Amino acid sequence: MKGLYIHIPFCESICHYCDFVKRVPRNQEMIDTYIGALINEISSYRDHFSTIETIYIGGGTPSMLSVDQFKRLFDSLIDIKPLEYTVEVNPESYTDEKGELFKKYGINRISLGVQTFNPTLLNYLNRKHTNEHVIHVVNHLKSIGIPYISVDLIYSIPGQTLNDLRIDLEYIKKLDITHVSCYSLILEEKTYFYHQYLRGKFETMDEDTEATMYQIVMDELKNQGFEHYEISNYAKNQHYSKHNLLYWTLGEYIGVGLGAHGLVGNKRTYNHKALPKYLVSPLDRAEIQSPESLLQDELIFGLRKIEGVSISELEEKYSFKLLEKYPSLKEKMEIGLVKIDEGRLKLTDKGIFLGNQVFMVFI
Repeated sequence: MKGLYIHIPFCESICHYCDFVKRVPRNQEMIDTYIGALINEISSYRDHFSTIETIYIGGGTPSMLSVDQFKRLFDSLIDIKPLEYTVEVNPESYTDEKGELFKKYGINRISLGVQTFNPTLLNYLNRKHTNEHVIHVVNHLKSIGIPYISVDLIYSIPGQTLNDLRIDLEYIKKLDITHVSCYSLILEEKTYFYHQYLRGKFETMDEDTEATMYQIVMDELKNQGFEHYEISNYAKNQHYSKHNLLYWTLGEYIGVGLGAHGLVGNKRTYNHKALPKYLVSPLDRAEIQSPESLLQDELIFGLRKIEGVSISELEEKYSFKLLEKYPSLKEKMEIGLVKIDEGRLKLTDKGIFLGNQVFMVFI
């Protein structure tokens, strides 16, 4: 399986926590010019089209594209027949016409950026949609036959209470969707919140409350019939994100668009993050990955999956012995962060919350 990630960097406004490659466009002409360059980059990978099984259009805010801009982009992908075809959507920029266009072009999965259902917290995050927007989008997608809907949630937002979180999860239950991605708010550099933090105007949530919130998320989504299959991801009836599984299993994927990166063969590609440079030539650099680097990534990303990684498969692939190469892993096992279960290395329930302590063993 090979994936194709397509980055749309434009947003109508910038969320206070976001550190992705993004910008507010000056005008529609800027977006049109970018779409033209993006299509040219996509066509440069035409030799891979027959092997691509997932497409993921992310951002930024892909749903702010106009219907005509979407048509141009989708037409450039018409020769690819993916098993999974995802578009990220912000509720306020969705229209029924765009949804029907998605259906026409074979999009079968929508990732909906909700983050929270609390209006005060939405405003704090600088999100522009309402709960009515969310409900309409989900209902319309279902009515036109787009089967797989994922909702993004954020918890440990400053000012958020445990009851706020429970209300968010009750909304998830009522929406009756197939997938949830639920992340704790992380303070990232080059964000509005980080600048507020430097000025003493932002205080992260305490670790104990964050851990309690994570436990609430895990317990409630399990009660709703979701399988916890990756640290931050939950699916019903095995409707996993096939595209994201490529990342977590070190599968191959092509990255196109501003700031996008890919992994094809043993080479990682990195596109320019500055729009003027991207428009001239998308690729910034390509780096051959050493076996050591690939092993490190395979362990770190693989352990994000609840099922963990197969020790024998990794040892055979990279010709090493796990506990000999990483003796400090034994200490993490002794304090209950990681375990070996039926030949697989896995994070424990405790380790799922403290995964970074385990991942540092491999760096």
